[in-house]
This record gives sequence, structure tokens and C-alpha cells, in this order.
Amino acid sequence: MNQKILKLENLLRFHTVCRQLHSLCQRRMLAQWRHVFSSAYPAWTAQLYAHSGQTDVLIRAALSQQRLLATKKEERSQKSQLSSRKSKKEVEVWIGMTVEELARAMEKDIDFIYESLMNTAVDIDSLEADSHLDEVWIKEVIKKSGMKLKWSKLKQDKVRENKDAVKRPQGDPALLIPRSPVVAIMGHVDHGKTTLLDQLRKTQVAAMEVGGITQHIGAFLVSLPSGEKITFLDTPGHAAFSAMRARGAQVTDIIILVVAADDGVMKQTVESIQHAKDAQVPIVLAINKCDKAEANPEKAKKELLAYDVVCEDYGGDVQAVHVSALTGDNMMALTEATVALAEMLELKADPTGPVEGTVIESFTDKGRGPVTTAIIQRGTLKKGSILVAGKSWAKVRLMFDENGKTINEACPSMPVGIIGWRDLPSAGDEILEVESEARAREVVDWRKYEQEQEKSKEDLKLIEEKRKEHQEAHQKAREKYGTLSWKERSFIKYKEKKQQQPLKLKEKVERDSDVLPIIIKGDVDGSLEAILNIMDTYDASHECELELVHFGVGDISENDVNLAETFNGVIYGFNVNASNVIQQSAAKKGVKIKLHKIIYRLIEDVQEELSSRLPCAVEEHIIEKITMDKSSVKLHMNYKHLPLCKMCFGSEDTKVRLLY
Repeated sequence: MNQKILKLENLLRFHTVCRQLHSLCQRRMLAQWRHVFSSAYPAWTAQLYAHSGQTDVLIRAALSQQRLLATKKEERSQKSQLSSRKSKKEVEVWIGMTVEELARAMEKDIDFIYESLMNTAVDIDSLEADSHLDEVWIKEVIKKSGMKLKWSKLKQDKVRENKDAVKRPQGDPALLIPRSPVVAIMGHVDHGKTTLLDQLRKTQVAAMEVGGITQHIGAFLVSLPSGEKITFLDTPGHAAFSAMRARGAQVTDIIILVVAADDGVMKQTVESIQHAKDAQVPIVLAINKCDKAEANPEKAKKELLAYDVVCEDYGGDVQAVHVSALTGDNMMALTEATVALAEMLELKADPTGPVEGTVIESFTDKGRGPVTTAIIQRGTLKKGSILVAGKSWAKVRLMFDENGKTINEACPSMPVGIIGWRDLPSAGDEILEVESEARAREVVDWRKYEQEQEKSKEDLKLIEEKRKEHQEAHQKAREKYGTLSWKERSFIKYKEKKQQQPLKLKEKVERDSDVLPIIIKGDVDGSLEAILNIMDTYDASHECELELVHFGVGDISENDVNLAETFNGVIYGFNVNASNVIQQSAAKKGVKIKLHKIIYRLIEDVQEELSSRLPCAVEEHIIEKITMDKSSVKLHMNYKHLPLCKMCFGSEDTKVRLLY
């Protein structure tokens, strides 16, 4: 631009010089002939002299105007270049942002993100608006858009104030008062735990239990003749309830280990010993069924030595009492041994301040809503208290003891039923008292937020693994098709896709036929947990898939029936009811409802249902064997080759169909 201006200026100067020379020559000529023309044409002479100066002014004005226009044009071009540089938008991104979040940050449509990721290792078909993008693909999209990348702090790393409720620190020892021991009765299934507890509290608990097996944890306060009180937890012995036994051990002070004198140490006996060691809880050994003729208490004691349970008779510190839960022999000796151990432990608690406890069991009552059985460990629970347990909170509306009697307060070591929960907490959750409902909501929101963060981290981990798989597959595809033309690639891919279609169709048919959708409803949270743990051990999905559609606590509802109808599934209920209306609705919709009160019966029923859905297996068993020799015989004047048979083994005169 500057060179053009210089050329123009030079031309204008040259033109001016030429005009000035022309004017000078003109003046000289006019000076000679002035006297001639001035008299004849005075006006023309004056105009001629004035024309020269006017032309110079016009040329100078045009030149300055041209310079001004050129300067403005150059300034506009410079400004446009600066504005183009400034218009390169800066996009703030972070690791793990979703497709929708990236599109919003770029102020683009979601389709732009999809278009930018085409011809990459990203599976566009499986990419949704809420799908998380890896760092590589975020950079790729920003690069293709021509925008500038700016990394922000990770959303997961943004600091959020901890709003959780925690236990208060240990108080003044002077405020502590003696409390009753919490005792858990553990042992192998059918070794007499419930009958033993029945003898201790003089009720018919065992008669109420189906099959003589305790189905879930029950907490009871037993008053002894000596005036002492003991809180007992009756933990199930069946193999399915391992998690419930561990939970019972965590809240107890003493464990009474029941071992049958005739059976000795069994699988759940060893498991109970391990729970006691993990929780560092002392053991009192109760050798039961000593009234039987085949009882051998000494054998049981010797077997326990292998598991570091050394009785006092063998120089250890574990008290061993020979009892008979059926006849009630030596029950007082067992309680005295328990009380003596509790005195040695010097169990104390602070009855003042906010309440702390543990959820032993939780269930949904039809008329009262979510209900929990809890053990109070610190403080005194009263009506109107605000509690938090897990991701649920409650304002205590009603409290009752093990007999269903309403109580006004619950002290440390006391089992209590609590009504007033907004949601059903899980068994084993820690109970903490807070000052207000607003604070309770704040704590629950914080815990839900933490759970979401953990889930996000797990999702990101899975996404990263999936991305690596896609990258490996993409790399293999490039190595496979890299040297081929696009026509050859298209033809090979078409053939591969055509070959895979029958296989996919076959897999779909097999998947639809060899699957058992189930819905499980349990009476309490612990029972449901035990059933689900057993379902997790199923390892024959390649033959028949076990699909858990829904599970929950409470009686079977119309919604359960509708779900079962949708998925062509079966409803299993454990210690729950199905009303006549529900059963009629299920029968009309062709839905099976199977109710059980013993856990291993339910498991056997599931196994039978799985077996019924397995495809028939064809097996061949050789019944008879013959050898064949081709010979020529004459039939109706024609020679035909017919096989001659010889029996190798089997029965004679057996009819055989011969196809020729």
C-alpha cells in the first residue's frame, strides 16, 4: 500500500513540475504579447493568469485526500487483523466433561461435537449427551473448532465444605455410668442358639421361628433374677447370614459361642470365631446339647484349640459352660459367667449429650412406615430427637421395646424400635443425633453428594477402560485395512458384517430364552442382603442368565406384579405376604409368586426354576450294536445289494427299522 502511494506522489510531483515549466514558458510568451492581447481581450487575459494557481491548489487537495484515504484503509486493515486475533474464543474445559457440557462451553450445537469426533476411535453410536469425554477428544474438538483451549480445575477437585455429622469426642470420665453388656449369641446353624436365648428370657421365641432357624437379628433385653440386665442379639447361623453376624459382632461387648457337644466345631463356628477376633470381642463358650447320649464336650474343646480358643481347663482365659438349652441345665452358670466377664470389662457409657447408636435391623411396616431396631451406645434417646443414619434421617415419633410396648426414652445398651424415618436406613448404619431438621437434611445431602462423587470416579474409570479398548480396536483396524483401497475395505467390512448377523440373531434368541428375570422382596434389610449375597455367587450365566429386575423390603405390591409381567419374571417373597387381590392380579397376568419362610427353600426354588429354563441336553446311550456286511441277493429276478447284520451285543428278536 505504501509503495502505491509513493508512486502516486511521484507522478503527481512530475505532473506538477511539468505544469510549472509549461506555466513559466507561457508567462514569458504572454509577457511579450501582453500589450497586444490586453487591449483586445482583457477578461480572457485575467482568467488565464488565475488558472495556474487554482490548478496547484486542486492538485494539493487531491493528494492530501488520497493520503487520508490510504491511511484510513491501512488502519482498518490493521484493526481487522487485531479483531480476528481477538475473536479466537477461549474455551474453559476440564477432565471428564460431558458432550453436552463441552457444546455449552463452546456455544455450539451437540451435532458439532459429533461431527468433530467422526473418523476417530470414538464410538459415535454409543456417544450420548451425558457421555464423558477423554482429554484427547476434548482437545481434538477444540482444535477443529479453531478455538483456544483453557484448562480449569477439575470439577471433582473443587473443594466443598464437609457438612457430615461425626461422633463427638470422648467426654469426662466422671460422667460415665455403668451400663448393661450387649451380648451376641453366635454359632453354627441348628446348634441351639435360639433355644438357649428362649431359656434365658423364658419365652417361646424358638417356637415362632420357622424350621428352628433364626431368620434375622432380634435384639432383646433380659432381666436376670440377680437384677442384672443383659441385651442379647440372636444372630443367624445359616451360611447366608455371614454379613449379619459380622454386623452383630461390631456392636457387642461379649460373644457367647454356642457349640453342639455332638457335632463339635462346624463351618459357621469358625466364622463366628473370626468375627469375634476381628471385632476384638471376648468369648464365653457354651457347649450345648450335653444331655444327649452322644455328647462329647471335651472333643469340642480340643477342636477349638486349633482356632486359638483356649478354655480355662487347658490353661486359657475362655470360660466354658456345659449347658442344655432344651432342659435348661446350667443356665444360671452361663449368665453368671457372662456377668462376671462384663464386670471385668468395666463397661460404662455417657447417658448425656447427643445420641449415638447402630442400626441392627430395618424394615417397612405397612401402618407405621420405615422402622429400625437399634442399639443405643451413647446418650439418651427421647421422643422428638432428630437422627441421621446413612443417607436417611428421622424425627422420632414413637419408640417401643422388644415386646412392642411404647417407651419414652432409651438409655445406653438398650435395644429400641424407632419410628419416624423419612427413608429406610440400612442395617449396620451409624446413628447420630443432630440439632435440627435442617442440619439433618444438610448431612444427608452431603453424604449423597459424596456417593455421587465416588460413582463419577468409577464411571470415569470405566470410560477410560472402554476408550482404551476402542483405541486398540481402531489401531488393529488401521493395521488390517491400512494398505487397502476404499473399495476393498468396504467389501471386506460388508462380508464381515454379513457373517456376524446370523451369530447376533442366534445370540439374541438364546439370550431371550435362557434368562430368568426375578423380583425379590424380603421382610427386613438383613434378610434381603443375605439373599442378594447368595445370588451374587451364581456363576452359570453362560447357560442361563439370572437377571435381578427389582428388590426391596416389604409385602408384594401391584407394581411388583406389573414389573414381573413386563420382564416375564418370577416374584420371590421371603417372610412377606401377598394379599388375595395381588395373587388374583398375578394369576390373571400369568405371573408366578413364590413365598418362602426358610432361606434355603427359596434358594432351592430358584435353582429349580433355572434348571427348567435350561435348553435340553441331547445325550446318546448305546443300547445295542450290530455289524453290517453288504451281500448280493436275488429279489424278483433282480440282483440287489442288501446289508447282512450280525448282533455284537444286545437282546435278540429286537425290532430294528432299516432304511435302505
